[in-house]
Amino acid sequence: MKVWNAYILPPPQKVFETFLKMLKDGSIFINIYASMKRVFIGFFISAIIGIPLGIFFGMVNSIYEYFKPLFNFFRNTPPLALIPMLILWFGIGEKSKIIIIILASFFPIFTSTLKGIRNCDSKLIEVGKAFELSRLQIILKIIIPSAVLDIAVGLKLALGYSFRAIIGAELVAASSGLGYLISDGKEMSRTDVVIVGIIVIGILGILCDYIFSILVKKVNKGKSVEAYE
Repeated sequence: MKVWNAYILPPPQKVFETFLKMLKDGSIFINIYASMKRVFIGFFISAIIGIPLGIFFGMVNSIYEYFKPLFNFFRNTPPLALIPMLILWFGIGEKSKIIIIILASFFPIFTSTLKGIRNCDSKLIEVGKAFELSRLQIILKIIIPSAVLDIAVGLKLALGYSFRAIIGAELVAASSGLGYLISDGKEMSRTDVVIVGIIVIGILGILCDYIFSILVKKVNKGKSVEAYE
């Protein structure tokens, strides 16, 4: 007696055999590379834009209040909702997918950086002024170091958002990547391929989250040691 329909939910043995087959022909590595490349390019661009902007607006609150409605509008707009427009503007190539990742990962980085800058202990700033540090020195030696933990947490959150965004983008329009693998498996009625794609995405997500958790712990430990000293 069968517990489940193999068409709807293939047995673990079938999924494992499919996974081994994809390892042997290298197709799984091709799709992993395609997705990870897009994720890290978009994530890196978000970081180099989001961190400086977060620092700038955290230091100059009056200007941030002027742009705040615009930021809130884009922050509350799901990146995947923009896929049709991005495809019309940029086609189904790499640009549209990377832009989706940037839109998804930018705001966790930006808001965490902004929070870290704003939450800097005012007593530390007063100490810096007492030692006659310049405005730039206070920013570089006191304010930014105090925000490092928040920035690290924002980067960790942003990476998770990047994975979710790229998989959604690849499900809609792609010729490679883990999202494409799942979509192609669905079109071919290969639920074993779909499950392999889901499992691989989950494993990659766990690994990346683990690596960033170690980073955040090290940053937090470093800050604790500095405070003790």
